[in-house]
Amino acid sequence: MTAVFHREEEIDALRKRFAVRKSVLLHGPSGVGKTLLLEHVMPDFPHVLYCAQSSSSQAVFRSLAEVLAQKKDTVILRKLGGRPAETIRQKTAVSLKGIVLSVLRGAKYMVVLDHLHRPSHSFAAMVHELMISCSVPVVAVARSAHMEDAGFVAPLFADRADKLAIKNFDPETAQGFAKLSAEDLKLRAENLDDFLTRLVEFSEGNPGAIASMIDMATTSKYRLEDHIIVSPLYIDFRLRCAAANSE
Repeated sequence: MTAVFHREEEIDALRKRFAVRKSVLLHGPSGVGKTLLLEHVMPDFPHVLYCAQSSSSQAVFRSLAEVLAQKKDTVILRKLGGRPAETIRQKTAVSLKGIVLSVLRGAKYMVVLDHLHRPSHSFAAMVHELMISCSVPVVAVARSAHMEDAGFVAPLFADRADKLAIKNFDPETAQGFAKLSAEDLKLRAENLDDFLTRLVEFSEGNPGAIASMIDMATTSKYRLEDHIIVSPLYIDFRLRCAAANSE
């Protein structure tokens, strides 16, 4: 199955922002495919530094140091010495911050901070320092552009042009995605068409939810003869989501 389904406009918009090195708040509900889009676009922009987890300023600077070392950045390799991975593990958070900021100043890097989770004042101050003091464009990734998800980073992206929303699929597109996903997993059932229709309704067009429930439907737990048992599957899916969101 195609890695990215029906996201041409979003991919184009993201590419344009990377090309002109523009900071942006990329937002959309869990499962909508934000990380997938980034993974699709970033390989064309080698100066993008990707932080998969952005739980704290300390985690970000440690991640940035590791990514810079992996990219063979000559400045950070000189500062870290002959064993960069070991040096990064041994350095304090304050020391790593100083090293990373000294590398980023004057360089042409961009930073992607994925999976923001209600970042604090201090985290927002760190992002502000990257954007203003170091002139490093930042792509911040959150479930929504509101304070409950983007946290104190939200005011740094105050203008409408500073935000890029990734939305759930409309019903027709979601139906096409569900059908293609079922074909990819060779899902067969007498009530398959009805199952996919209800799936689109249950998921509200969220591709991650659609893909997860179709994967669940391939197991014997949700099968009765040649039928997919829809209601228990959906209940279990909701329980999984609730457990994941509580972590």
